[in-house]
Amino acid sequence: MAHESSCLPKGAEVSASLKQVGAITLFVEDPQRSKAFYQEVFDLPVLFEDENSAVFRFDNTIINLLARREAPELIAPAAVAPPDAGSSFQFSIWVDDTNAVCQQLASQGVELLNGPIDRVWGMRTATFTDPDGHIWEVAQDLSKTA
Repeated sequence: MAHESSCLPKGAEVSASLKQVGAITLFVEDPQRSKAFYQEVFDLPVLFEDENSAVFRFDNTIINLLARREAPELIAPAAVAPPDAGSSFQFSIWVDDTNAVCQQLASQGVELLNGPIDRVWGMRTATFTDPDGHIWEVAQDLSKTA
C-alpha cells in the first residue's frame, strides 16, 4: 500500500501497524438523542460535539456518533445503509458482572435483546441496542469468577 506523505499534517506520525482500532463512526438519525443515550447508559462525558456529531472515548477507542445525512461525504463512493437494513456487527464490552450491569441497564430503562446467557465459549453475555439499533453486548469471562 503506497503512502502519500503529502496527505499528512506536518509532524504527524503514522503507525505501520493495523492492530489497534482508534475510532469507530456510527451513523445515527439524531445525534442529540444518541448523545443523551450514550451519556446516560455508558456514563461518559462528551469528548467533542457539533451539530452533526458527538464523540465519546471508551478507554482507547473513540466512538463518533455522526448524523447519517453526513455519512455519504465520509465514505463515498460506498453507499450508506438505510437504518432498517438490519445489523451486521455488534460491539462487546468486557465487564466483571453481567448480571449487575443488566440490573443497572434496566434501571436506566434499557431493554435487553437477550441475556444474560452463559455461552459455550465461557462468557456470560447480554445484548441491547442504542437508539439507532447498534447492538452492544456486555460480556463476563466466566473463567475469572470463583
